[in-house]
Amino acid sequence: MNGTDAEEAFGPPLDARHLFAQARSALLDLLTGLGADEWDRPTAAAPWAVRDVVAHLVGDDVGRLSRSRDRHVAPAARPHESLPELVHRLNHEWVTAAARISPVLLVDLLRTTTPQVMDFWQRVDLGALGEPVSWAGPGAAPVWLDGARDFTEDWVHQQQIRRALGRPGADEPAMVHAVLETFVRAVPYTLDRRAPAPGDGAPLTVHVPGPAGGTWTWRPSGKGWIWTRPAVPATTSVTLGADDLWKVCVRMIEPAEAAARAEVHGDAHLADAVLHTVSVIR
Repeated sequence: MNGTDAEEAFGPPLDARHLFAQARSALLDLLTGLGADEWDRPTAAAPWAVRDVVAHLVGDDVGRLSRSRDRHVAPAARPHESLPELVHRLNHEWVTAAARISPVLLVDLLRTTTPQVMDFWQRVDLGALGEPVSWAGPGAAPVWLDGARDFTEDWVHQQQIRRALGRPGADEPAMVHAVLETFVRAVPYTLDRRAPAPGDGAPLTVHVPGPAGGTWTWRPSGKGWIWTRPAVPATTSVTLGADDLWKVCVRMIEPAEAAARAEVHGDAHLADAVLHTVSVIR
């Protein structure tokens, strides 16, 4: 895949590394000094409590460093086990085992893995092709998208923790915008599966108003739905709030709820496909 093909498939490159570091620093500050009852609060990542989500983030760091930095070969999927089934099983096994780890030690572990993960991402070639990002397409993805994917997963889990604790934060417009910029990379793949591109047709635009927002446009082509300039006129547009867009992409709200809040012009079928975008493995 050359540079033009990669940009048509995945959009313009995004460097989220500095925001990843900022978000992780905010999370570590938040976790320091939590009370015992706060560690046991239920989160939107049910059935996980706050401590389970933190344990999961430690596991994410361990997995990233082991496979990408150290080239450790992890256990393979079981026969007939899909990627989502494998991921969910490994997550469950890790969090179950981590129940033996105290909250204090969980924070210590996260403080140990954090600088190593940030250092790893600083050393990679963002323009190279790397691991697939399954929700954006089946093949190899640019390394910048893999890194942005890690940032968004970390950020979403932090938001789940913050909501459980009633402590908002890490929601500056630049950070939320980068989350949206990453999540909409799943839109072309979603459209290819739910509303295959006709041989010709008009572009589709997603617009999020406000300081965290943006405008993203795709057009149908012989390669499927590909990225194009937002200035290109679109006959179908979906306008949605920033909070609603990121939440529907991780299914913290359902597409029907997002649709009730969206402003749609043009092809309702295309708009519905957009609102079924999923930017996590599930």
